[in-house]
Amino acid sequence: MSVTDRGYRRHLALALVSCSLLTFQLALLQIIATSQWHHFAAFVISIALLGFGVAGTLLALARDWMMARQDQLLPLLLCACAMALAGALWLIRALFGGFDSLLLFVDPAELLRLVAVACLLLLPFLCGALVIGLVFTAGTEKIGSYYFANMLGSGIGCPLGLAGLSLLLPEQLPPLCALLTLAAAGLLLAGERRRAAHAGMLLGLALAAITLLQPAQLPLSQYKDLSRVLDLPGATIIAQRAAAAGQVHVVAAPGLRSAAGISLNWSGPLPSAAAAFVNGDMVGSLPPRPDSSNPRDATTSALPYALGKPHAVLVLEAGTGDAVAQARAQGAATVVAVTSHGPLSEVLAASAPESFGRLLTDPGVDWQTSAPRTWLARDRESYDLVILPEVGGFGGNAGLFALHEQPLLTREALHEAWRKLTVKGLLAVTTWVDYPVRSPARLLASLVEMLDQAGVSDPAAHLVAVRSWGTITFCVKRTPFTAEDVGRIRTFATRWAFDPALLPGLRAAERQSYNRLQDDALLTLLDALFDERRKALYKDYPFNIRPVSDDRPFFAQFLRWDQLETMIALYGQRALPFLESGLLVAGLAALVLVFLAALLILLPLVRLPFKGQRGWRTLLYFGGLGIGYMWTELALIHRFTFYLGQPVYSAALVVGVMLTCSAIGSALTGRLAKLRTGLWATMVAAALLLLALLLGPLLQATLQLPLPGRVALAMLVLLPAAVMMGMPFPLGLRLLNREHPAQVPWAWGINGCCSVVGAAIATLLAVEVGYSLLLVLGAGAYLVAVLSCTSRAAQL
Repeated sequence: MSVTDRGYRRHLALALVSCSLLTFQLALLQIIATSQWHHFAAFVISIALLGFGVAGTLLALARDWMMARQDQLLPLLLCACAMALAGALWLIRALFGGFDSLLLFVDPAELLRLVAVACLLLLPFLCGALVIGLVFTAGTEKIGSYYFANMLGSGIGCPLGLAGLSLLLPEQLPPLCALLTLAAAGLLLAGERRRAAHAGMLLGLALAAITLLQPAQLPLSQYKDLSRVLDLPGATIIAQRAAAAGQVHVVAAPGLRSAAGISLNWSGPLPSAAAAFVNGDMVGSLPPRPDSSNPRDATTSALPYALGKPHAVLVLEAGTGDAVAQARAQGAATVVAVTSHGPLSEVLAASAPESFGRLLTDPGVDWQTSAPRTWLARDRESYDLVILPEVGGFGGNAGLFALHEQPLLTREALHEAWRKLTVKGLLAVTTWVDYPVRSPARLLASLVEMLDQAGVSDPAAHLVAVRSWGTITFCVKRTPFTAEDVGRIRTFATRWAFDPALLPGLRAAERQSYNRLQDDALLTLLDALFDERRKALYKDYPFNIRPVSDDRPFFAQFLRWDQLETMIALYGQRALPFLESGLLVAGLAALVLVFLAALLILLPLVRLPFKGQRGWRTLLYFGGLGIGYMWTELALIHRFTFYLGQPVYSAALVVGVMLTCSAIGSALTGRLAKLRTGLWATMVAAALLLLALLLGPLLQATLQLPLPGRVALAMLVLLPAAVMMGMPFPLGLRLLNREHPAQVPWAWGINGCCSVVGAAIATLLAVEVGYSLLLVLGAGAYLVAVLSCTSRAAQL
């Protein structure tokens, strides 16, 4: 094989393995989001990047040995990567049965299982990263073209993975990724006679075929909604569909009945109804047939209909359509139903034609597939009633959704909803009552501050609430509630044995007539949020109940780090994880990952001399690039989610464009190698600061463009910064190879390890400081890289 032909094959193999690893990573995100929780899915990104960090460390420690055997090692490593891709999930299921993240703080064995699972998931990334790193190290003078192949392959892997998730179940993708990796091994083996590598290819093909026919599924956490429903006698999955926005299941069971907070006075039938799930989380139950009674009429969510018959209704995040069916049954002439999950509607229409299918074809219902937050910002119509999705879950969610973004419950979203109301329009939202009280308190605080922002002088005159044994529904009216309105609310509450929680002229005795509370904490909190006590409550309450913003849309994140000792004293150390486990798990994971990343960075120094300033500059330069790239990517995904209307579109566009354009930037470095390395890092930092300053106003001004126009503008906005972000790494690596070649694998490992650190703490930073500042911090990380190469003598 000629040198030219070998170089071409290596470029193509590099692109294939990079594409395969990115696709596998996307599949893992959905697999773990379904079997565990959203916040744990983000852990997958860190595991993938940790594989690159481990590979860099191994290359730094065994550089000479691996370089001397690179032709034999590369196909063997690709075969090992393929086998790990195909078999990792099967091994996890067979050896450990998965893990349950909710038990991490109470069962030490669960932590050990998690570590074992992480190690097995690390293997394909480690093997693939060793291939990439070995090619980089052997061809550092051509690093621009090799880095181009790496980034381009990853960029292609993003839309390819999303397409795969739309067509196939996520557990079917790993064996296909294995086949793609074996194709890369075949490229390097063409015309070569190496028995070990050919045997590895045959074994990899056999394993991929077996796992393709019998894909492995990680067991569901026992606390997932889908897991609990499947435990019901006679429970059956009647429909299932792959979707990039989340895997859909529809489950039927004779004992499956749902009516959140239904009145104890309800004497009608409570028929069983199939329930829909996305990534294992319950979306809702299918609505009853039009000719049957609706149990929702005996829940607090029926409160707005007690005040009159709305003509036009907007249902945000319509889900299974139960709120839509209720609105039509209550006489609404037109209903706009906004859903963020188009495939869910298609599955429900096919599996329940008599209920959901009729709603989908009802001429009085206008179904819109869009992120509801984006719809609120783009829609120009007015409505008599705007219904927000139900908040929380029965008994609280133990903080499991602390890192879920809930953009419909931000100050800005509530203000947009308020602006959509007609002169006497209503805004309604129902939440489960949790103890200790969190969701109702934050929701009311958000509504009160929204009224303050709208210039309402007396928020109490515009806001009422009715409580059942488990839920509380808030209604906000454009005009003050009249005496007639108050009378209707009292009649509604009496009929269904509900208690008014907030009402003009409310007497203390009325607040617990039917549903006694264990204490007065809920009612005391509700009252305090209307007056000057609100700010003191924000400061002193053990949980964070301040309203959230579009920049920090984590409504269910109530944990306050400065109140941990108080919370432990009040509720006990073992109880705390069951109150706010989401952020605690993320914090624990971040600590572990930062420790491992630091260890991997330091380990090569056993053989490599640190040499003072030069070592520090290498560390700061490549570490700054890794952290800066990760923070920028995550911040931009959030920004464009609001703009494009779908998180999936945003992730695909931002990751795909950034990787592809970075590949182009890398390819251009061959012609720009004479320019100073720090110049490009400076230009990247300047471009990111400009984006942080101008991106928000630009997106807001162009939000009314059709989707193709918004996509084109987003690509145009991302292109300059993304191209420049692909330049500093290959330029720095080429320069380092000329001056200190032994440090090249270490520098590559530093970049991977610091990317792990960036991914691990990015969400924590977003929760605490917001995505806008995260983008600024990303620019700051590039400036750290700039400062590390200001000394011409040290170069890096």
